[in-house]
Amino acid sequence: MSRVLLLGGTGFVGSHLCEKLTRQGWQVTVATRRAANASRIQMLPGLQVAVADVHDPAALERLLAGHDAVVNLIAILHGDEASFAKAHVALPQALARACVASGVRRLVHISALGVDDRQPEAAPSLYLRSKARGEAVLKDAAQASALALSVLRPSVIFGDGDQFLNLFARLQRVFPFMPLAGAQARFQPVWVEDVAGAVLSCLNEPATIGLTYNAVGPDILTLKQLVQLAAQAAGVNAGRGRPVLALPNALGRLQAWLMEWAPGEPLMSRDNLDSMKVDNVAHDGLPGLTDLGLAPASVWAVAPTYLGRSHHHGTLQQLRQVARR
Repeated sequence: MSRVLLLGGTGFVGSHLCEKLTRQGWQVTVATRRAANASRIQMLPGLQVAVADVHDPAALERLLAGHDAVVNLIAILHGDEASFAKAHVALPQALARACVASGVRRLVHISALGVDDRQPEAAPSLYLRSKARGEAVLKDAAQASALALSVLRPSVIFGDGDQFLNLFARLQRVFPFMPLAGAQARFQPVWVEDVAGAVLSCLNEPATIGLTYNAVGPDILTLKQLVQLAAQAAGVNAGRGRPVLALPNALGRLQAWLMEWAPGEPLMSRDNLDSMKVDNVAHDGLPGLTDLGLAPASVWAVAPTYLGRSHHHGTLQQLRQVARR
């Protein structure tokens, strides 16, 4: 029976992936800094929680021992240059070294749509530059050490429990209109179950080794359209949603700057806006989910199935709880 180590397995994508892996009979180890973070998944059959600091190279090597594969899901959306470098560059570099030292060759890495690992410095944001450097580090390691690497580049990920469409729906339950920075930025949103399925396909299919896949859905929508979709699917204002006010660039950056100073995780940052200067759509000719045997789901079909049953009495207290996470 195959054993896989998940880094970032307690997060949104990780929890969905854990369910798929355990259903297929994989033995799963989820590394986490705090055991409480794994409360949603710890009862899954064949799953073990390991408390460890994955940024410690020695701890990584100990975690990898006895496994057949590793999946790296760790990413951050907000932070300074040092934070992005630690999560997106230093960790993949340490992981590649630990794989070589422990004899674990198979690695699936979750990157991001819009990344160009050949020209990392050309990206407009800290986030995209760091993700590109992390990809480049792993691909260099794969060439140097026969690391069996597969890379997935997802667009924005939606699904039950997301902090994307759910957040926009909550905001519109509270506010009479939506001031929105980056309203015309384009995305190709992908269902979390499809991303998890893509990881599973990579682990199961040796033919995916050495390849990079775009993980995107079938729909291309602007951020404004996604905000409107969230409200409609959640039944906000009898399904009409709220008026969306697209902010000019200067006001949008001011809004993002103010959000950076709010308590908890920012709803949006200036670096997020910089990332949106590049359309988050697949246009580079790389293989996609259909090449992994998946038929990606439409956001129009999936979003109403979970937003429609969500809370009908959004409050400011709910927003404060989201901000603290």
